[in-house]
Amino acid sequence: MLPPIRAYQPQTRSSAARRPSAGFALPESGTGAVHGTESATSSLGVMGLEQGWTPAERDAAAQRRGSALLRELAGLQLALLDGAIEPACLSRLALLAEGEAGADPMLREIMAEISLRARIELARLT
Repeated sequence: MLPPIRAYQPQTRSSAARRPSAGFALPESGTGAVHGTESATSSLGVMGLEQGWTPAERDAAAQRRGSALLRELAGLQLALLDGAIEPACLSRLALLAEGEAGADPMLREIMAEISLRARIELARLT
């Protein structure tokens, strides 16, 4: 099971002065790869639209997908440094590149940027 991530919180001028930073905070993880059960997150996100999930459920699915995408990208970076990229890593990245983007407009924008990065890496390596 994935550890929770903090939701994106838009800042106002007054809140920006009080807090040094806001945004997504990924939990510390010792591994860079996503396991098979976690890669199903993207398909669940697509199913959420079809099944009529609430906006909160869509946002939660998008956050899980974004977290998994970032872990896969970090794992890919380590694999590139090692010089050995596994085809399974690219397959998981391709699965996660598409899916639920969330209901919140700011979350949708962040997810679009993360997905774009994943698609760029896939195009570069295939």
